[in-house]
Amino acid sequence: MHSDPAEVRKTVRTYLTVGALLFLGTAITVAVNQVHLVVPLAITVALIIATIKGSMVASVFMHLSHEKKWVYGALVLTVAFFVVLMLVPLLTISDTVGSPLAPRGAAAHGDTPTERGR
Repeated sequence: MHSDPAEVRKTVRTYLTVGALLFLGTAITVAVNQVHLVVPLAITVALIIATIKGSMVASVFMHLSHEKKWVYGALVLTVAFFVVLMLVPLLTISDTVGSPLAPRGAAAHGDTPTERGR
């Protein structure tokens, strides 16, 4: 930060703007919580709001908006690995290798209405 008064005023204005936007984001979070969305949608909306607020904090208050390009590369790489780590459980759950083609029902166990009467 420079000691030039105009530069200081500009920086303070930026901090106050981001602070107001963070307050607005918090108000939006509380308002969305009052709507009582279904859980998956509520989680998605909460993560989107948190990502926006977190990126504002990181870019302005942590001064990442003035960093060199290799820092941005490291941040993108971190996000990419985070996405991969989030997809691993999803892909594991949806893995169907070794499972039967048809779901097991009552007929598969010999529990048909004609055999129950015997």
